[in-house]
Amino acid sequence: MEELRYRAKKIEERQRDTWDPFQLNPVGAEKEQKRRCFQLAQYLVAVIVGLAVLTSAVVAKGSLLVLSTLSSPYSMRSAREKQFYMLMLVFCLVCPNFLVFIKSLWRCTFKSFVQPNMKTMSFICLIECMVSLGTSVLVLVVMPQFDVLTNLFISGGVCIMAAILQIVYRLQRETWKIIFPICSLILTVAGYCLVGLDHYVRVTSYVDRQSADCFFYVGLGIVASLLVSLCWWENPLQATNRMQETLSELDGFRDFVFVISSILRIIVIGGVYLLYHVLIEKTIVWSDFALRAAEWEILQTGLGLFFLQAFCSAACHWFGVVACKIHAVRMGFALPVCCTGPSVLFLGLLLFITQAQDLAGPGDGSFTGFCESLVQLSYKNTTPVVLLEISKSICRTSLNSYYFRWPFLMLALEGVCMWSGFVTCTYYVWKIKVQRIERTSQLFVRRLYESAFIDLSLLLNTKMKVPRARNQESHDEIQNSVIYLCATMWHETYDEMLKILTSMFRLDRYRGDPKEDHKDCFDFECHIYVDDAFMTEEETEKRLVNSYVKDLVNVVIEVYRVFTNKEPDDVTITETPYGGRLIFVMPEGNMLYIHLKDKCRIRNKKRWSQIMYLYYLLGWKGYIAKNPQKIPRQNNLCRASLVSMDGEIFLCPQYDNDNKRKFISDDNTYILALDGDTDFQPKAVILLVDRLRMYDNVGAACGRIHPTGMGPMVWYQKFEYAVGHWLQKTAEHVFGSVLCSPGCFSLFRGTALMDDNVLKKYTTTATRASEYVQYDQGEDRWLCTLLLQQGWRVEYNAASDAYTNSPQEFKEFYNQRRRWGPSTLANTLDLLHSGGQTVKRNTSISRLYILYQMFTVGSSILGPASVTLMIAGAFQFVFRLPGTLSIIIASIPPIFYIIICFLTKANTQITIAGIMSVLYAFLMTASFFSIIGDMVIQGTFLTPTGLFLVSMTIMYLVTAILHPEEFGLIVYGLMYFICIPSGYLLLTIYSLVNMHIVSWGTRESNKGKGEVKKNHNTLCDKSCRLCCWDIKMQITQETENLILQQITGQPEQQTSPDTTTTADKPLQANSNVESQNKRDTTTAAAAADNRIGKAAKDGKAAFSGRRDSVEEKSITTSSLDEEDNDNDDDFNTDDLLEEQELPASDWVDPVKTVFLKKLTYANMKRNLQEQIRYTLRNKKQDDVCEELVQTLTETLNAELNGVGPEDVLQQVKLDELQHALSKQARHFLKTSGAQRLEKRVKRAIEKTLTAPRVQKLEEGEHDFWIKLLERYLTPIDDKGNKEEVTRELKSLRNKAVFLYFIINVLWVVATFFLQAIGNDVISIKIPKYFPNGTESGEYLKVEPLSLMFLLSFAVLLFVQFLAMLYHRIYTLIHVVSYRSKEKDYKERDEDEDDDGFVLENHIANGLVITSDDL
Repeated sequence: MEELRYRAKKIEERQRDTWDPFQLNPVGAEKEQKRRCFQLAQYLVAVIVGLAVLTSAVVAKGSLLVLSTLSSPYSMRSAREKQFYMLMLVFCLVCPNFLVFIKSLWRCTFKSFVQPNMKTMSFICLIECMVSLGTSVLVLVVMPQFDVLTNLFISGGVCIMAAILQIVYRLQRETWKIIFPICSLILTVAGYCLVGLDHYVRVTSYVDRQSADCFFYVGLGIVASLLVSLCWWENPLQATNRMQETLSELDGFRDFVFVISSILRIIVIGGVYLLYHVLIEKTIVWSDFALRAAEWEILQTGLGLFFLQAFCSAACHWFGVVACKIHAVRMGFALPVCCTGPSVLFLGLLLFITQAQDLAGPGDGSFTGFCESLVQLSYKNTTPVVLLEISKSICRTSLNSYYFRWPFLMLALEGVCMWSGFVTCTYYVWKIKVQRIERTSQLFVRRLYESAFIDLSLLLNTKMKVPRARNQESHDEIQNSVIYLCATMWHETYDEMLKILTSMFRLDRYRGDPKEDHKDCFDFECHIYVDDAFMTEEETEKRLVNSYVKDLVNVVIEVYRVFTNKEPDDVTITETPYGGRLIFVMPEGNMLYIHLKDKCRIRNKKRWSQIMYLYYLLGWKGYIAKNPQKIPRQNNLCRASLVSMDGEIFLCPQYDNDNKRKFISDDNTYILALDGDTDFQPKAVILLVDRLRMYDNVGAACGRIHPTGMGPMVWYQKFEYAVGHWLQKTAEHVFGSVLCSPGCFSLFRGTALMDDNVLKKYTTTATRASEYVQYDQGEDRWLCTLLLQQGWRVEYNAASDAYTNSPQEFKEFYNQRRRWGPSTLANTLDLLHSGGQTVKRNTSISRLYILYQMFTVGSSILGPASVTLMIAGAFQFVFRLPGTLSIIIASIPPIFYIIICFLTKANTQITIAGIMSVLYAFLMTASFFSIIGDMVIQGTFLTPTGLFLVSMTIMYLVTAILHPEEFGLIVYGLMYFICIPSGYLLLTIYSLVNMHIVSWGTRESNKGKGEVKKNHNTLCDKSCRLCCWDIKMQITQETENLILQQITGQPEQQTSPDTTTTADKPLQANSNVESQNKRDTTTAAAAADNRIGKAAKDGKAAFSGRRDSVEEKSITTSSLDEEDNDNDDDFNTDDLLEEQELPASDWVDPVKTVFLKKLTYANMKRNLQEQIRYTLRNKKQDDVCEELVQTLTETLNAELNGVGPEDVLQQVKLDELQHALSKQARHFLKTSGAQRLEKRVKRAIEKTLTAPRVQKLEEGEHDFWIKLLERYLTPIDDKGNKEEVTRELKSLRNKAVFLYFIINVLWVVATFFLQAIGNDVISIKIPKYFPNGTESGEYLKVEPLSLMFLLSFAVLLFVQFLAMLYHRIYTLIHVVSYRSKEKDYKERDEDEDDDGFVLENHIANGLVITSDDL
């Protein structure tokens, strides 16, 4: 209710100034808020992960201690039991090595690896063998000799080498922090001394008949701990930047090294076990491993402890990685891991204290008596084995001494020293700062974890120095990047344009508002490329913008009003060799470029628009960023790049962005490819940027595309897109690389696009039939194919959501897929054909992944036959027909439709396909219920068809549950099911038969071409030819009125300042006429137009790409007044250059007139109020701001009393108004004591009263566009070879149809003959089971081919389902990490002074412009 009242109040305020106060408010334009539920969910996830780390670490460590206690020679278990428990200890040590072996082997197989350097690999393997030797000796030899408390404490000594290396290399930034590793070393050494002293007291005190052999094991344990501490040698060396070459080599072939080293570690573990227990102690009796049935309890206890230890140690390592990635380093990682040892001690003592009295037998009540009574309990089967052995192990400490028990304090002090030394050695973990998204290799040194010391392994394995790319200028933690948003438009509607503009303005608000803090370090520009933007007026033959451009301009103005409540401030209209350009400065200072493409000058269609902006943004802008001295405008700042106001100098945003590019590498330059109807949130862009920032080999990343619209076709596509993203794209991402990053919402890396054989090859003009299909029908997939072949990876981020309009009509849908289908097949076959070379170059693509893609391609090729057989099964179910007859009947409609497609036109084919789709839908519905009925009749769903249907339903349901925000899409699954024949049979036939049609097929419209504005008030229209000059003169009613006003000396009051027109004449004639007019015309109207500049209302500028063409120029008045010219003598040369401009083309003036509406009274009042509020938006300036707004509004009302709300003010009136407003503002601020705000307010006033500018293109950029058009983008005139291309395309079509037809017919015929032979002859018998699991005694007979295909398809879906599970987990991690670093909408309290020069370039804050520079 409050929101409704607020909107009503706003409308009432607007109605005071205009009779048209109503405006659009597009969905999603409201300000984003950081939702509380996400914050609570983030903390909840951090707590859950922290508890999981602590619990799994405690269980893993406790299980290992129990196993070592049970296998101890002092245990009360039998020799057979001790032998078995010792074997379980061996398995515990082998398990992590085996897991690393499997993972590394998988990466080497599915990915690729670098050939190892033998010297480095030998060194690594030697270290790994020493570590494995130390671990094996400590766990298998030393720990069974000690009591459980000593085993718990002694493991803390494995940090000693890390402490020594920290001291040696002085890794601390602050000198005083070296005290931490020194203390760690002292405490660890003290702990070892206390271990020896404690055992000495036990031997001398005869505690539990302790022998002197224990000293040997104490020394052996110290040596083993030193060997184990070598495990993390890389950490301090990486932090100190030593051995960089060796370590960098290791990163390249680490997977291969881990395959070899894990095998060596397993061999060493087995060798220690056999050497000590078989050859030295001789405690192993091989026959004892054959456990009898009565000894099931031993097997159960041993295997249970082993699985607990193995699973919990792996889970602890994984949860620890997750905690770091979601930025819960302290609460979810460091704290739980540090508390693992004390928690195990506390739980063990608690268990002992609470349960020991149940074990107490007859005795004197002392601890010594309690320990003696335990011997009798060893023979009772009812005694808990684990509790008994732990109690017996504790009895081996000094507590069981007959003389004195105070030496037990040494054991306690030993534990404190070891734990304190471990914590002080890993103090740096508490200070680690993690970026929003980090790779595991950036957080941890090794992929391998030590299960025997899981808590110490996690902390010691955490990198002391987390590597990150830092910006050299600003020293930001995340390196700065620039994103170019590039949207291509082709006949979009008003609502579709509204979506993309709203999304861009949302990103501008997210990124640019200085009131709000966030940690996303990037700059961006928005570029919109409008294909087919011009039309030719039939009567006058003028080249004007069409209705699509008019809609786009209106959308920009409307969206600007919604986001700022005012008109666009800075608008520049520029004529370009390819058509025209509109430049806007968005509310927060980011740039919006609208490029209007004239198809008579430049190639249209999406691929050529992409080439256009890639060469412009990566080629041209990259060139001027690297060579600023070669561009005069960049080297010598002039009025085109500087705005001077009140003695202050400001770098214009477009030049500021080019200046920032100098400090940003091409690796951090990103292109966000968009369609003209894409709707997205800032979060979606940032999540894609994270993927490219995290992995250097990622060349592109795409998000989750959601189709929008209404109707059955949209419902079908919603589920189709969901399944494609849920299963297919995630499987591609996990097992290899995504094959297609859709152009409607994809982020590309600059260096990837600039790589060899990518952008250059992308400019290839199709000349052969196969090239037309691959290059022009699916340009997005071809670009990704080029990236993959060059070794780049394409990724998919499921949390990056984008919405785009999908075809709502059956015809439009079929035409769209007619382009996509053949292009997808052609690009996939191209990738498979070059599979050998791609595997060598691309680390993400392996031979197994190529086989996976071959299987999917084969499945898609057999799709029509599979659907035909499915239809035959439906006939068999519904109508109870024989199998052979049902196959024949099911094959008739596809053959009929193939004939129809060859004989009729495309529209007729689509109409017939629609009718057949409806009939097929009825049949599929009947088949669906028939399958259910058959399962009811059979009394079981355990038939091949029933099992497949039920399993698919469960799998899709689980998948939808794991996508909670998209769960509702499961409803459209039934629509998708009944449309399978249309989508996989009829559509495939239509796409193949119409492969020779290369038109776009969607958004084909003649809107704008036939819309011609006739000039009904033309008084004179003459054309003549004199020598080599074409002279055209046109006098309109407006021109006659202006001439009369100039003669009588009466100024025009109610017209726009730019209504003066000139004829389109050659350079010499035009300049002479204008010079004569200037001398004769001295009216006030002409003087008023002096500041805004003259525009040729009906002029037509001819453009030629040749250098020897005649350039038509006209001299226009300067945009600076005489006072400015007098004060700025340094700029006289540049001003003369600025005055030499091309005559404005016909399309310029109508566009400029639209933006001049900003100078009406109603808009000016609103603009002034919002400009002042925006300028003084600091919380401390709220009172001054509102009073100043009220004061200036009153001044504006007084000055414009009597002016209509829709009247455009002349420049004379604008100058008077600016003087009055500035004077009133100065007086108010002086009275309020806020003189420091005067410059800001003056800028806001001048910005409000600035008219749109008409600019010419810079000489360097103009030359770039001329050469680019000549080299790559000249319009193609293919009328000459059109027939030849059509013939080749039809020939290719015939070959493809024949190949498809033969393969599918062979599959159908094979199934037909198997049916004809009969199930009794050739069939696979499957036992029939009832739902309760009992066997019925009957058998189901299935054809081998059908069962094989069904199983293959089921296996494929199951593999994709597993990939989806893996991908969902890491998507959740990424989302939680993003939410923790999400932009926080908090207003700043500090005041921002504007004294001195203000540069938009925050990154190059070292740039200072002085008077000497000017």
